[in-house]
Amino acid sequence: MTKPAISPKTEAERKEDHPNDEFDVGSRPPQMANHRQRVGAERRERMRWRLLHSALKLVASKGHAAMSVDDVIGEAGVSRGTFYKYFPSPDALIRVLATEIANQIVRTVDPLVRGIDDPARLVARGIRLASRLALHYSAVADFLAHVGWPGEQGPNMLEFVRTDIEEGFRQGRFTRMPMAIALNIVVGAVLGTIQRMRESDSREDYSEQAAAMALRALGIDAHSADEIARTLPDGDEAQLVGALAATLGIAAG
Repeated sequence: MTKPAISPKTEAERKEDHPNDEFDVGSRPPQMANHRQRVGAERRERMRWRLLHSALKLVASKGHAAMSVDDVIGEAGVSRGTFYKYFPSPDALIRVLATEIANQIVRTVDPLVRGIDDPARLVARGIRLASRLALHYSAVADFLAHVGWPGEQGPNMLEFVRTDIEEGFRQGRFTRMPMAIALNIVVGAVLGTIQRMRESDSREDYSEQAAAMALRALGIDAHSADEIARTLPDGDEAQLVGALAATLGIAAG
């Protein structure tokens, strides 16, 4: 028995059967699909940073232990469902934020210290520049004071610091020691200085002293350590402030 011929569906009938097809990225021309994907990715990244910025404000003001999901979504002005689309918990958000801040500080400082062959001067200038963020970004300083410098969660975490220390070992400028100890010396100098300047009424710059003590701990003699730590070329700090504001999207103060 011959089956009756089936007429092709009209466009209107097809849309009625599949009302969501017009929103299917796969049915769009490649250029439009790429545009929609790019716009979607940018929107997600903006929301991610909206949540991160909200957490930064909250941790700086009340500490991370007391911060709840309700606090974050209230500060960001989003729903609970939106929060959980991006982070499984407040602790996870804090870990991501700490890594983002640390990575951005390292990436921002590093271009300002390149072109120097002496690893001791590289380390000292990096310590001084990173420490002086406390004078310009109270929210970042308060966050790091509460949370500390994160561990090596990210692929770029402390990459540049480690490279400088390894070069110092290779040149014989630094006393050989386990890398973890050397990193703790440098990171401890930064966090200790941030904490001290954050609590000081005079807002005195302790970064020079911290850099000198870190160099001594790494094996540089006292006289040379003091001389090296004293040098901070004009313009570096202004460049750092501007670059970090652009990368983290925060205002000084």
